[in-house]
Amino acid sequence: MKMRFPAAMAALASVTGLLAGAAFVGTPLHAQSAGGSDLKVQVFDQRGAPVRDAVVEIHPAGGTSGPIRFPWRMAMAQKDQQFIPGTLIVAKGSTVAFPNLDRVRHSVYSFSKPARFEIDLYGRDQTRKQGFPIAGSVALGCNIHDAMRGYIRVTETPYAAKTDGNGIIRLKNTPVGEARLTVWHPQLRNAGNEFSGPVRISAGGDAKSVRIKLR
Repeated sequence: MKMRFPAAMAALASVTGLLAGAAFVGTPLHAQSAGGSDLKVQVFDQRGAPVRDAVVEIHPAGGTSGPIRFPWRMAMAQKDQQFIPGTLIVAKGSTVAFPNLDRVRHSVYSFSKPARFEIDLYGRDQTRKQGFPIAGSVALGCNIHDAMRGYIRVTETPYAAKTDGNGIIRLKNTPVGEARLTVWHPQLRNAGNEFSGPVRISAGGDAKSVRIKLR
């Protein structure tokens, strides 16, 4: 069986330092929710255009405790010879389902350090599962459909979301105070395709903007 992993997936690129290529702006939004601040983050590229499907994570300086649960299903489907969603956020230790909704057979593989695996070909309406015990970014491919690309971001924080068409994410009850903000995108020009820098979350609602460089 041939094993192909396009260079664009294996070579993860870089954002130019958060402070050199990004601006943080604190803006009151609305009343603080119980237990934390409601945070809005907007991500722009080097041309000032909003970046869709960027993963934004907030890692509070005091850490987090308890299980991490996201409202979306831990599943990466294969439909119309695409991975859907193109990018999926899961908590470290999650098991992800890979349902095949196509009429053709698919496989799933990754050469990424956090999860090196290969799932052999399987058919329509069948599902395979894979665990992701290590945090990081996992690029996915299919052995017989080289154009298929998918990404799983395995995180250790519950304060994570994917930007919408306007480059915006909103997080509720984000802990107030010092934190580390991380942005990941498959085309981001930086080591590991991610940028990370310090940020302070203000009480009473806060907004930040981040500018990154894409390929």
